[in-house]
Amino acid sequence: MRYPLCGLLLVAMLSAAPGKVRLKGVITDSMCATADHARMKMGPNDAECTRACIQEHGVLYVLWDGKEAWTLSDQHTPEKFAGKKVTVTGIPDAKAKTIQAASIIAAQ
Repeated sequence: MRYPLCGLLLVAMLSAAPGKVRLKGVITDSMCATADHARMKMGPNDAECTRACIQEHGVLYVLWDGKEAWTLSDQHTPEKFAGKKVTVTGIPDAKAKTIQAASIIAAQ
């Protein structure tokens, strides 16, 4: 190879590129990011409270994985999973705490 440094840079760039991961957790909202809706009481259950917080307070759907809240790039699909355990497949941005969601499915 004539330019070994270019080859090393390419390998480094490719290995640093983020890949898709699967995160399991609960779909909630960024106001109640730990999925604890007991204080808000904006609905009879977690799903309704999550939806009400989204509509009334203009907050975002997030995935609470038990440790951190990940803001979801897709803000339409999570509505049907509000308050439920799911698996989200996508590309995370650890610095911004976001995930570019490729799919959201009910957890089994």
